[in-house]
Amino acid sequence: MQSVAMQQEHGSGELLLIRHAQSAWNASGRWQGHADPPLSPLGRQQAAELATSLRDELAGEEVTLLVCSDLKRALETAEAVGAVLGLKPEPSARYRELDVGRWSGLTREQIQCEDAALLERFEDDDPDARPVGGETRREIRARAHEAVLELVRAHPGERIALVTHLGFMRALLPGVEPANGELLRVSARDALSRRSLHEKDERARLRVPL
Repeated sequence: MQSVAMQQEHGSGELLLIRHAQSAWNASGRWQGHADPPLSPLGRQQAAELATSLRDELAGEEVTLLVCSDLKRALETAEAVGAVLGLKPEPSARYRELDVGRWSGLTREQIQCEDAALLERFEDDDPDARPVGGETRREIRARAHEAVLELVRAHPGERIALVTHLGFMRALLPGVEPANGELLRVSARDALSRRSLHEKDERARLRVPL
């Protein structure tokens, strides 16, 4: 259980979690991980539309900081958002997608042919399934939580926009499936606690006799 001090520290801030717009590899169905393709033409359109809709939704609410993954698809999306918010994106590798190792650049069908058993474990959310040369879900969960915790502690009570990736957002908020260019508004407390609550529920569920 969080202490009262931690709840006060994290509870008043807000995160605008944004999945990057469509990349060239999203469009062709290729897995990306830490690979660095740019936005597709549709992605650039999505980023512009996202920026406009975010400006309208905020209606004068202040965003004090804009951070993003340092990969092109996230940085390009963040630059479009920053243009309407009056903020310069601050990129960092800490907000990158889950590293899929040698699966990067392959389609799901190609991965299925090469690593069917491992892919099945990975897609079943096995926390320790590791693509060769890549990262486990357990590792990205720890990385995402640590990065956001540090961000929130450095900017308590502020509204922060974070442009990142599907895997990073899933690591924080189990069950979310944002589309390219989609925004999720969550409290800092929710972003930092929902994963632990989800895992507690899963452990309780597994203790129930079938």
